[in-house]
Amino acid sequence: MTTQVFGSAVLVPAARTALMLLLVSVAVFGATELLPSDAAQTRSGGRATAAAEAELRGRLGLDRPAWERYARWLARAARGDAGESLLTDRPVARMVAERLPATLTLAGCALAVAVPLTVALAWAVGTAPARRRGSLTMLVTALAAVPQVVFAAGLVALFAGVLAWLPPVSLVPAGGSPLDRPEILVLPTLALAIPAAAFGAGVLGGAVADAVRRPHVASAVARGVPGIRVAVRHVLPYLVAPAVRVFAVVTGGLLAATTVVETLFGYSGLGELLVSSIANRDVPVVQAVAMPVAATVLAGLFVADVLAVLTDPHRAERPA
Repeated sequence: MTTQVFGSAVLVPAARTALMLLLVSVAVFGATELLPSDAAQTRSGGRATAAAEAELRGRLGLDRPAWERYARWLARAARGDAGESLLTDRPVARMVAERLPATLTLAGCALAVAVPLTVALAWAVGTAPARRRGSLTMLVTALAAVPQVVFAAGLVALFAGVLAWLPPVSLVPAGGSPLDRPEILVLPTLALAIPAAAFGAGVLGGAVADAVRRPHVASAVARGVPGIRVAVRHVLPYLVAPAVRVFAVVTGGLLAATTVVETLFGYSGLGELLVSSIANRDVPVVQAVAMPVAATVLAGLFVADVLAVLTDPHRAERPA
């Protein structure tokens, strides 16, 4: 790989990803700064005197300027130190580690459903005749546009209310794993996977349509090349980068949506921890939960940028 290609394939996307992650950290910190009150007021419960509350604010470091608190957090985060909860003084890393397995289990189940469903829907949209493609596109767009709350409520009404097949809440057994009661994962998984797959298919379907209508693909089909060989050799190279981008965004969106879904179903994961931490103005916990979601999306987009250069079918034809 030449230096020029290496720079365009790796160095430029890496620098852009690092800058975006830094901007996201500023946005997360700034959003928490705009919330009314702070952790000192929440911790005191509004019953402390002004002097006691000021003393607590100083002990928590909340009396320092915002830029100084952000710089201190950024320096600690760079060392892998998430700090302590402003509400309980517990290490944030431990709080996250306690909830992480439940969220990873739910997210893994949702991705296991969303990824093949996205591929199937995108292929159906992209390869359908023009008349049918419009209807399919409208269908996946409508599914993607349904608010998560409405979608989850509809699933509960159907499967827990009308059919009585599944529990309406997803309470993880105390001291156990969600896999101890797999039925509690079904509704949250569907509530996450179906809208995510619809969104991904709506975006990726256009890329599939463009790829299958390229002249060399039509020529291969006309020569009688088997469909699977056409898909792998002639279509797939044009879909690698857009597919990685789509799945990066879908994964990040799905992780972000766990905040809503976990709260709706009473599922004890990172999403529920994020909601309670925002309510309590527990900034270190909010940052520790929100930043990995952003990092997941940006990492996926970085990989997609690299693959877009390395798998470009026309790269070898360009002059060095």
